[in-house]
Amino acid sequence: MSSPMDSFGTRLDAALNARGSLCVGIDPHPGLLTGWGLADDLVSLERFSLTCAEALADTVAVVKPQSAFFERFGSRGIAVLERTIAACRDAGALVLLDVKRGDIGSTMTAYAQAYLDPSSDLAVDAITVSPYLGLGSLQPAFDVAAEHGCGVFVLGLTSNPEGPEVQHARRPDGRSVAQSVIDALAARNAGAQPLGDFGVVVGATIGESVADLGALNGPYLVPGIGAQGGSAEDVRRIFGAGLAAVLPSSSREVLRHGPDTGALRQAAARSIDEFAFLRR
Repeated sequence: MSSPMDSFGTRLDAALNARGSLCVGIDPHPGLLTGWGLADDLVSLERFSLTCAEALADTVAVVKPQSAFFERFGSRGIAVLERTIAACRDAGALVLLDVKRGDIGSTMTAYAQAYLDPSSDLAVDAITVSPYLGLGSLQPAFDVAAEHGCGVFVLGLTSNPEGPEVQHARRPDGRSVAQSVIDALAARNAGAQPLGDFGVVVGATIGESVADLGALNGPYLVPGIGAQGGSAEDVRRIFGAGLAAVLPSSSREVLRHGPDTGALRQAAARSIDEFAFLRR
C-alpha cells in the first residue's frame, strides 16, 4: 500500500491496481446542475460536489474537479472546492485538479505552490498544465511537484478542433509539437519505477495520433470518454500495447446518473469494468 510520502507515480500505480483504471470528473456546470434538479447557485454547487465526493471518492482511483466551475462563484466557490478536495482525499481517492495553468517564472511557481504545496488549502495530488508558452516555462511546476511528491499532466493531444494547428505543427527536426512535449516528459520520467510523475493529456477522440505514445514511462490522462464520444475501443486504438498507464476520464457519462449516490456508484463501476483490460 502506498503512503502520502511516495511519489505520485507510485501512488497512482497503486490506486489503479486497487481501484481500476478510471478518473471521474467533478464538473458542476449549469447543465449538470439542472439535470440534477438543482439551481445554478452556491448552495447547489456544494450539494453537487459533496454528493459526488460521497458517491465516488471511496471507489474510483482518481477524481478530477474542474476548477473553473468553482471559480465562477468567486471566493465562496473556491471554499467549496477546498471542501470537495478534502472530502475526496479523506475517502482515499487521488485528486487531480483540472486547472490547465501555464505561465512563466514566479507566477508559475505561485500557481504550483497553490495546488501542490501540502500547506495550501487547495493542495491536491496532481494538476493539469498547458505547455504552449514553451515546455520550459513549466519548470517551476515540475520542481514544486518533485519537492512534494506530486504529479503534473501536460496537455499533449487535445480533442478540441483548434488544437491541431499548434499540436500537429512540425518542428525543424520533423517531429510534431505534441511529440516534442512527450519526448521531453519521457526524459524526465526516465528510470522511474513503477511509473513517472509527469503525464500527458491525450483526448479519446483525437482520431489518428501524430505522436509515438509508447515511451513516456508516465501516465496518460484520456478525457472524452462516454458523452463526448470516446470509447474503450478508441483507447485500444490510440495506445496499442502501452495501456497500463492509461487513465480514462469520464464526467457526464457518470455524473448524469446523480443525484442518487447509488446510481452514481453503479455508473462508475460499469466504467471501471469497461476498462478492466488496461491493468491485466
